[in-house]
Amino acid sequence: MANTDSARKRIRQNEKRNARNTARRSRVRTFMRKLEDALTGGDKAQAQAAFQALQPEMQSAVTKGVLHANTVARKLSRMSARVKSLGSAQA
Repeated sequence: MANTDSARKRIRQNEKRNARNTARRSRVRTFMRKLEDALTGGDKAQAQAAFQALQPEMQSAVTKGVLHANTVARKLSRMSARVKSLGSAQA
């Protein structure tokens, strides 16, 4: 247990940040799940809409320090390729 006032404050701050970051990470995962469902369903228009909604959420997570920039870039690149290939497979 923390003995000093500053250590107690640090614990309070960490708990708040942890809750905030958990919520942000969960929000990103929700948007990713929506895109996964659209890709699995095979609806290109819905997949594109889901991807457009996912991009700013992931970039926001980078800005807030929840996710690493290269991780987001890699995932967005792969998702974009999957959305594009969805259209060519049906055409």
